[in-house]
Amino acid sequence: MGVGTAVKTIWQRFAGAETIAAAADTRKTIALPSIMNPQRNGQPAIPKATPANLRLFAQTPIARRAINLVKDRIASMDWQIKVRRGFTNVTGEDATARMNILRRCLEEPNASDSFRVLWEQVLEDILVGGFGAVEMELSGDPLKPFHLWPVDGATIQIDPRWNGDPATPRYAQLQGTPGSSKQIPLLDDELVYIRLNPRTHTPFGLGRVEVAFETITQFLGANRYAGRLASNSVVQYALWLNEATPEQHDRLIRWWQDEIEGTGRVPILSCEQKPEVLRFAGGTDADLRLQWQEFLITMIANAFDLPPMLLGLAGNVNRSTASELADEAFQSAIAPVAKLLAGHITRDLFSKKLNWPEFEFCFNDLESRDDMETVQIQTELLKAGVLTIAEVRKQRGLEALPSAQDREVAAPIEAPATEEIPQ
Repeated sequence: MGVGTAVKTIWQRFAGAETIAAAADTRKTIALPSIMNPQRNGQPAIPKATPANLRLFAQTPIARRAINLVKDRIASMDWQIKVRRGFTNVTGEDATARMNILRRCLEEPNASDSFRVLWEQVLEDILVGGFGAVEMELSGDPLKPFHLWPVDGATIQIDPRWNGDPATPRYAQLQGTPGSSKQIPLLDDELVYIRLNPRTHTPFGLGRVEVAFETITQFLGANRYAGRLASNSVVQYALWLNEATPEQHDRLIRWWQDEIEGTGRVPILSCEQKPEVLRFAGGTDADLRLQWQEFLITMIANAFDLPPMLLGLAGNVNRSTASELADEAFQSAIAPVAKLLAGHITRDLFSKKLNWPEFEFCFNDLESRDDMETVQIQTELLKAGVLTIAEVRKQRGLEALPSAQDREVAAPIEAPATEEIPQ
């Protein structure tokens, strides 16, 4: 057997090819083969996008503004728990009671956090590094069956060769100092792990701060240079004294520092030739590279799927375009993350942990952002007899009315007749 065949055999054993071929009912493709490739592309001379650096950059004004636009909007949305489509036999008092239990547990997930406090921390990690994690544990109390705790997503490791066995750990949390091998194994139904921008070549997600990491680095450098230039800490000009001896040069410097600088006095010079001012720059706002900084802000906004208007660039924006840009920001930057979060709560918490797959979590604001538009649509459907009062109340997350009114269909609303006034 040649060297090439031997290396191929060892590589197949390492990748699990023999195990895959032996089991006919398991996955045949290799999960994340590129992480086994020893070749790495050269890295540019910029800070590494480590979790610590990502969180440090997330504290800068532009990145923080973009994060808060998405995080605060989702965390403040109204939400409800309803029966999933396809489960038509889930009705009655039992379903209502269980939905009330789920809502109570989500409003108070643990002893110290509320719904907003818990999921704000998770959304922060999702937007910064693409990793959001929540630990789930059953409590044994039928009135409050589970507890939730936020977990630092950067400390979670994923087993790419997990075969789907619920009794086998899928995740592990690193403990102790960096480099420590101590880990806490976690089963698939013990952790909600949310990946933003999932990819096939890595088990981890891709956060929006991570996408804008290099652009934020460039913006911080340009902004720091402009700050030094505006505060006169960078020399912008020099004085040229023609035919001045070294003694005269030193005497002029000492006189300027001792008698003129910082006093506000008008200096009086008498010499044969007028001193010449040599400028190192144009002496205008163009030296601050403001257009370059605006371009970088636009790139940061693109990384967060936001229009630049929301990050402070109001150029070429009027009343009509502002409304369209706000709608675009909601649909491109906020709605996808909200649906991702709602899907994980439904699948991981309700279905896997509680074995209640008939319920789903949803945000009410994703259906329509205009309350008046929603009211008008529901009113028209009531007039046409398409919906009942009970169905409309259910859509708005309200309790059902008594049974006599629950079956009532709203009668068409007619405009009151007006009396004719004699001429």
